[in-house]
Amino acid sequence: MQITVHINGTAHTAEVEPRLLLVHFIRERVGLTGTHIGCDTTNCGACTVLVDGVPIKSCTYLAVQANGRQVTTVEGMARGRELHPVQQGFKEQHGLQCGFCTPGMMLVSSALLADNPDPSEEDIRWAISGNLCRCTGYQNIVEAVKWAARRMRETNDADAAPASGGATSASAPE
Repeated sequence: MQITVHINGTAHTAEVEPRLLLVHFIRERVGLTGTHIGCDTTNCGACTVLVDGVPIKSCTYLAVQANGRQVTTVEGMARGRELHPVQQGFKEQHGLQCGFCTPGMMLVSSALLADNPDPSEEDIRWAISGNLCRCTGYQNIVEAVKWAARRMRETNDADAAPASGGATSASAPE
């Protein structure tokens, strides 16, 4: 079967067997190895990617199911050399140790922040509950997501602020 999957903004067309898993398509056909293979049973979340903005476990999702869809992997989070705020938060708050769970944690966190720009600690812990980390106590991951949320709100607030330096309508001459 021929499919076209848009991964990180680039269309990838290939002939695939209907039983090919999305994680194998991403890693072996496209060559993006940031999506990790962990448990093959959706328990660990290391294979999490976003399909049309929704976190899915790509170890049990067929590549044919992604036909015509937008897939985001950890490689697609950054904009050029600028890290996504979630990636920067993991760096700033030491939200990783071995790094195996990190791509999936980052993607599920970015989906959370897209839906909820000001999550509580409980919201964050619920969002990442489907992703296992064997190295940390999760606290630094939670702090990384809080850091990213603050940064994203500050950026949005700065973008929404009117430009300064000019006359305002109250002080403009008539």
